[in-house]
Amino acid sequence: MTPLDSRDLAILQILSQEGRITKAALAERVGLSPTPCWERLHRLERAGLIQGYGAFINLKAIAPHVTVFVAAELKSHTADSFQRFERHVMALPQVTACWALGGGYDYLLQIVERDIDAYQQFVDRLLGADVGLSRYFTYIVTKPVKSASAAPLAHLLGRKRGEESS
Repeated sequence: MTPLDSRDLAILQILSQEGRITKAALAERVGLSPTPCWERLHRLERAGLIQGYGAFINLKAIAPHVTVFVAAELKSHTADSFQRFERHVMALPQVTACWALGGGYDYLLQIVERDIDAYQQFVDRLLGADVGLSRYFTYIVTKPVKSASAAPLAHLLGRKRGEESS
């Protein structure tokens, strides 16, 4: 793991909330001059701690849609079965996230579709794709309550604001 001090954490936290912040503003917010801040930023990127930059799109303002979570179980639990299923869902644009799980279900998928009919057609195609799906459980999102836009870095590291790493 890459050792992080409070300025590294501040850079990561600020970028996770404000990905479009200017380099000068970022440097000022973390108490560094632009060059050292830029060097830290590149070090964090090279270390793989920053996986990319993006925007949060307000889908509701663009088009009607439904978000559905699907808990999925596979028929077989071989490495080949898992790989086949994962390769298939990676190619589906309506699957916006997918997690492999330990416990009762094998996967949790987040799916965004135009409406419930489109979702059902998606499921029918998934079942017909012979990707080893045994059964699935559908959970329709009725309203978003909280969506993570920033990782809880200080919480995960057990640090208080401004605390240095040891």
